[in-house]
Amino acid sequence: MSLYLYTYSSYEEELDLCKLEMRSFFQFHSDSKIVISSIPIDPSRSPFIKYRLDIMVEGKSLQEIIEQVPLLSVKESETYKIVFLKNPDLSNLEQPSLKERQEATRKIAEKLKGIPDLHKPDVSYGLLYTKGKWWFGLLIESKPIWHYHQKKPRNYSTALNTRLARAVVNIAVPIVNGVKVIDPCCGIGTVLIEALSMGIDITGSDINPLAVIGARENIVYFGYQDIVHIPIKDMRQINKRYDTAIVDMPYNLCSVLSVDEKLEIIKAAGRMANKIVFITVEKLDEHIKEANLSIVDRCTVKKGSHFQREVIVCYVLEEN
Repeated sequence: MSLYLYTYSSYEEELDLCKLEMRSFFQFHSDSKIVISSIPIDPSRSPFIKYRLDIMVEGKSLQEIIEQVPLLSVKESETYKIVFLKNPDLSNLEQPSLKERQEATRKIAEKLKGIPDLHKPDVSYGLLYTKGKWWFGLLIESKPIWHYHQKKPRNYSTALNTRLARAVVNIAVPIVNGVKVIDPCCGIGTVLIEALSMGIDITGSDINPLAVIGARENIVYFGYQDIVHIPIKDMRQINKRYDTAIVDMPYNLCSVLSVDEKLEIIKAAGRMANKIVFITVEKLDEHIKEANLSIVDRCTVKKGSHFQREVIVCYVLEEN
């Protein structure tokens, strides 16, 4: 069975979001910033995963790694580089010194088939030290795709930032294949763009015609044209069924939804999908319970000292 090692990094205010995404991907909670799993995740999907190490060999000492390296199936004509990864769980004092890192990668390179190339290698390998263990394997570095998506032509001050939107998509859809998703309050399309960039089958709608125009323009700008027919529609009128719904509750500094409106939106979400992920600036627990939904996980995302959103993962208890 193949094993993959992931290293995580997050800002303090996004730590809860990072942990919720981790639980969604791997189905367990960990306070470590390193995850080892048999589940292959493209590291570029996550705003928090820095590297994925496809483990080839492991050992209790560096010498055990060095002894196993010559047995690896590596093309002699292939160019490579070896990266000594920083362990995010260790303090600076616990990290191997620069001299130790250089010596470790040199010793492995002496035994590894192929041609060293630090600039444009065919493949990259990673070496990681954890307390009592060493890991070596094929290294895949995360690419910050969401940074590029920040440059969309249309934007709203209350829209989700792309890091949050991307993490929410991963929480809602950890496994992409065969899952049909809807964002019925899509706004300017921030969630749609992140989902589309991951190959997720998603559709969107919004009751606000100006938001829909902005969403269409943003989606086309990034080259995604499959869903530019986004309808202007009240989500309470959507009758089609989906596997998952992502609902960023309507939010405006100048107006607040009434209790009845919030409950109607939550009930509508329960009618259109079995799994719903809500993003909200207001407490929804009582409304979610009244709508016959079950909260299975959640987190709080802070922005500064005064503003925060909740991400709430729900499932339908029974047909509404």
